[in-house]
Amino acid sequence: MKNRNEINKKVDLNAPLPDSWDWRDKGGVTEVKNQGMCGSCYSFSATGCIEGVHYAHTKQLVSVSEEQVIECDKLDQGCNGGFMDNVFNYTLHAGGLETEKDYPYEGYVKAKCHVNKTLPRITFDWYKDLSQNEKEIAQWVVQNGPVAIGINAFAMQYYIRGISHPWKIFCSPSALDHGVLIVGYGVAADKKQTPFWIVKNSWGPKWGRSGYYYVYRGAGTCGLNRMASTVGYN
Repeated sequence: MKNRNEINKKVDLNAPLPDSWDWRDKGGVTEVKNQGMCGSCYSFSATGCIEGVHYAHTKQLVSVSEEQVIECDKLDQGCNGGFMDNVFNYTLHAGGLETEKDYPYEGYVKAKCHVNKTLPRITFDWYKDLSQNEKEIAQWVVQNGPVAIGINAFAMQYYIRGISHPWKIFCSPSALDHGVLIVGYGVAADKKQTPFWIVKNSWGPKWGRSGYYYVYRGAGTCGLNRMASTVGYN
């Protein structure tokens, strides 16, 4: 496997960017899920990325198992947190993730890892950490699929609607504590033409804007550009 930070062949970082992009409109995003009381946000961020990139590559949308991650991925801490890159690493070495249907979410470590090797699994060929440049992140979203990110979730706890753009003093970019998924971006139809990211969360569809967080794009808001990663195919 190639060093993940040397993989660029699938994305043209100089290509013209569309004014807006939304993988939901293209059928590449599964329903908003709910992590419950389990600290498994990292697994939902990673599986959302795997689902979306798999769709971009195959045009088949498959919901994959977060429960397999929290029970089987020993690089992370189950319901006590983890990192998306660790999930990607585990997935490659485990031969893929089972579907949500075959290994459904319980929201706690129910039992020892019980992967059924006879069932189909979803995998990929490589994973990569992305630049902090938000235009480059947008290129990856458009050309490759949804991107997993870390974010400071302080402002998200109070989010209801609109485009969130908290001051750094209230949302430090260096204090990342939540894993989420960029599925697209756009520009608001307001006087300032405010640019925003469309971020899928894992707190259920009743949170935020039907489970999504619309957050200011272009200023590294709440550190959303500091831990971006994705997967892909050769």
